[in-house]
Amino acid sequence: MIDMITVIIAGGSGTRLWPLSTPDYPKHLLKINGDKRTLIQNTYDRAKRISDAVYVITEMSHAHLVKEQLPELGDDNFVVEPARRGTASCIVAALAHVAEKHPTDEPIAVLSADHYIRDVEGFVHSFRVAGDASKKSGRIVLVGVEPDYPATGFGYIQKDGVYDDESFVFDVHSFKEKPEYQVAQDYIRSGNYLWNCGYFVGSVDTFRQKMQQHAPALHENLESLLSAADADTYRGTYLSFENNTIDYGLIEKVDDLLVVPAAFDWMDMGSFGDLHKAAGSDEQGNHAHGEVELEGVENSFVQNHEEKPLAVIGLDNVAVINTPQGILVTRKDLSQKVGEVSKRINAKKEGK
Repeated sequence: MIDMITVIIAGGSGTRLWPLSTPDYPKHLLKINGDKRTLIQNTYDRAKRISDAVYVITEMSHAHLVKEQLPELGDDNFVVEPARRGTASCIVAALAHVAEKHPTDEPIAVLSADHYIRDVEGFVHSFRVAGDASKKSGRIVLVGVEPDYPATGFGYIQKDGVYDDESFVFDVHSFKEKPEYQVAQDYIRSGNYLWNCGYFVGSVDTFRQKMQQHAPALHENLESLLSAADADTYRGTYLSFENNTIDYGLIEKVDDLLVVPAAFDWMDMGSFGDLHKAAGSDEQGNHAHGEVELEGVENSFVQNHEEKPLAVIGLDNVAVINTPQGILVTRKDLSQKVGEVSKRINAKKEGK
């Protein structure tokens, strides 16, 4: 097995699963489906299967909570953002940190802390294939998920012929933004598209080269962090970065990407519908947690995290959540609206 490094991005504002998650307690800190370990702890467990060197990049406001959940890691394994500046800046900070501690030609697997995956063996296999392909080709390699329904909330990766038929690695033709439902159906029928779930592998050298070619501003940011003389300079430099995603800032501009179809199940936990699927249901299709009474309820996700009783009567396809942070009643398929409303609530709390 090749030497490999993993970086776990543990950011996010926790809006789409409000009030279970909040900006101060985002979803990767939650336990799902009665697991003994949280999403980020399970991500760390998977990361350890592909690498002995695991780093976590997180944001200052909840870094202490992440460190509490990962006591196995020392302070040097955490990269703490002074403030949120998007995943592009996260990756730049992680590359700068790794470059000071490891050979710059070792592949780095970038993982998200808040994904729900059961097939650990398939996960390990996919990232080993991606690491090998990146090492041999000197290219950034994505890991894309085979779509099993016409999702309109994910971006898609279009494959473009086989790069390595022995390892089942493909060239990337293009990226497609979140499509309309009919277009998503066409993507699935073609068999030529994968969900873009934000997984990719590449060395510091590879990222540096691609940034020089396609994202000079990110390359300049990387070099400025590497040359920061002290903590104050580092902080000021980081806070000057533009808020941008790594997909828009770099990945979608690179013209020689490769992609490995994931050999594992995947959920991004971006909605209460996802959470319901992961948590499981009774014969009526319901999931209930806490002091809950249901009457004539079907296909619903109901959780009560306070001692007072919660009753739901005659509803279908809803999420009802009661926590000390707030109460939510919503159709399960309106996750985007949950995010919008939670942002408004948070803005009022902050007096904006």
